[in-house]
Amino acid sequence: MAGDTREQIMDATFAALCERGFADLTMQSIADEFEKSKSLLHYHFDSKEDLLVSFLEHLLEEFIADIEDCPEMDPAGRLLWMAQLVITGHGDDWAEDFHTAMLELRAQAPYNDAIREQLVHNDAVIREEIAGIVREGIAAGQFREVDPEVFAATFRSAIEGAQSHEVILGEAAPTDDALAGVEDLLVSDLLAEGVELED
Repeated sequence: MAGDTREQIMDATFAALCERGFADLTMQSIADEFEKSKSLLHYHFDSKEDLLVSFLEHLLEEFIADIEDCPEMDPAGRLLWMAQLVITGHGDDWAEDFHTAMLELRAQAPYNDAIREQLVHNDAVIREEIAGIVREGIAAGQFREVDPEVFAATFRSAIEGAQSHEVILGEAAPTDDALAGVEDLLVSDLLAEGVELED
């Protein structure tokens, strides 16, 4: 599949998910957001499931690119940026609708092996990205010695849980407290003696 066509299909899937949510997502609703024909969707994807698995892979690629496209940030800054991005979408207008749709999609994992398999892969890659940032911080003397994989699992669970609370609880979600906790109890606790977070 040509890169431009894949990008257009992924953009159309993103738009349809934000507008309709997972429950009302169909190939037709995606086609309605696509500049080309519905038949082209079916040419590239045998089913909605196949398209959604590819979409989850696309989201992973985009997320990793967002995290790695901040060379000016130190390791602690990248962890905080990741937390902000996951929990709130960094204030983007689409974030609430998209996070709601993604929670619905993740809920299919216990019943859909293909979606579960892709989510397992995504989780492993993201945890390794976090662990890599921690290793970098240790090597640079910014972080104390910790087990990078244990920290990655804890950090990932914390930010994913906060994102789910944001969707489920709405305005009642303790999002600000969750973000403060990630900074104070997780990232700041990583810092080596005498090192402070940059403003």
